Amino acid sequence: MPNTPPQAREAVMIVSGLPRSGTSMAMRMLAAAGIPLLTDALRPPDEDNPLGYFELEAVKKTRDDPSWLADAPGKAVKVIHALLQCLPPTHHYRIIFMHRDLDEVLASQRRMLERSGRLGASMPPEALKRVFASQLQSARRWAETQPNCACLDVHYHEVIHAPAAQAARMASFAGIPDKAAEMAAAVDASLYRRRRQVPGQ
Repeated sequence: MPNTPPQAREAVMIVSGLPRSGTSMAMRMLAAAGIPLLTDALRPPDEDNPLGYFELEAVKKTRDDPSWLADAPGKAVKVIHALLQCLPPTHHYRIIFMHRDLDEVLASQRRMLERSGRLGASMPPEALKRVFASQLQSARRWAETQPNCACLDVHYHEVIHAPAAQAARMASFAGIPDKAAEMAAAVDASLYRRRRQVPGQ
């Protein structure tokens, strides 16, 4: 990454959050800034994510085999919130936490499962929201107590409605403030399809 401070070059840039919370969008933004992505392209784009998932299958096995991290410094990788605590203390991590309205997350997850013919959780939506909120809070709290982690909270709605401002925050966090415009240009608001329905509107 040219013109990037040493501390950012040596860190592993992680995008984390719940599935369907904007993690793929954040990965696209980082790629647009010139940050190499650590992905295997095993999961191709589809109707739910037409611009790609940007996943690395090896991340799912981090608890038992974190060897993929050897190639991770200076790159961005998607790590689901539930796996953050499996990251070994051998690296420095800069973690972008993506947040999104939980009703929208559940609606998007439900639609994706319906499209694939799979069943979702049997838990009532309100109970599932509480579980997700607790998991996210636990992951965030863990990360902020780790001396080798730096964290940035990014809200999906704010990126959609104010891409320039949020891209500037993300670019500064990544150590590449001069790439904010490229990151903002990577935001595709047309992909915001599972909007929360507000009564009376």
